[in-house]
Amino acid sequence: MDLALLRTFVTVHRAGSFTRAAALLGLSQPAVTSQIRTLERQLGRPLFLRQARGVTPTTIGDELAQRAAPHLDALVEIAEAGLSEEPGLRTLHVAGPPEFTSLRALPALTRLLPQGLALRASFGNAEETLEGLAAGHHDLAITTARPRGRLLSSTPLCDEEHVLVAGVRWAARLAPGALRHGGAEILEPIPVVEVHESLPLVTRYWASVFDAKPAAAGAVVAPDLRAVLAAVAAGAGLAVLPRYLCETALEEGQVVALLDPPVPPLRTYFLAVRTGTLGFAHIARAQEWLLRAAVDWA
Repeated sequence: MDLALLRTFVTVHRAGSFTRAAALLGLSQPAVTSQIRTLERQLGRPLFLRQARGVTPTTIGDELAQRAAPHLDALVEIAEAGLSEEPGLRTLHVAGPPEFTSLRALPALTRLLPQGLALRASFGNAEETLEGLAAGHHDLAITTARPRGRLLSSTPLCDEEHVLVAGVRWAARLAPGALRHGGAEILEPIPVVEVHESLPLVTRYWASVFDAKPAAAGAVVAPDLRAVLAAVAAGAGLAVLPRYLCETALEEGQVVALLDPPVPPLRTYFLAVRTGTLGFAHIARAQEWLLRAAVDWA
């Protein structure tokens, strides 16, 4: 049986689509379709059920993928290692949100540099990051969205606590206990600082803590939580921020936590890879190192 046909089959099985598999393999869609049909003729059984959006593997298709994929992944790892100009030096392409990747992931991964790992970082939102991972632009992605399908697999990394903060001047305008008893309406006069016009962090916090929707639009919108923190500290208004990001500012009195809910809102980060790539030692080592480092990030 032709290994090229098996590689195409495994890629389609993981991608769930001839179109996406073609992009990953650098082939045209007709070429992928032709290879799958050839393999199906050789086996005498259909491997996929064609649907309006993508394909679904048959029972035989699932069985073949389970048996063939580990061996193909091992062969790809051998081939990739053989192409390295500097044996032992591997480059890890990691992507994720700019703040978390900069302040958490990269400092942890730099400890692997003496072990022959070079790092390349890219920043983006969850959708952009997962699309780049699926297309082969990244080796490891940090995302707040759990990927679906067979092409990508993920592992929970850590949870981050969200804190409602405001500048000192705005916090001083709230009477002690007013927010706990008056609810979100007390906050309506305070401008909102966010990372996006849709107010993703504020909206999630309002729904979780106040069972309400924010009434105000963003007064300041900046696509980086570090910029949001700086604006709040300068007196721009209120924001919802990860505790790890604003902990020092809270301790130094630059910003003030407005509420301490019994159950603070949390957001989960996931480590995502293309299925099968954990067979590469440098990717598996980076994933293991980040999971170990995350134990201290709670």
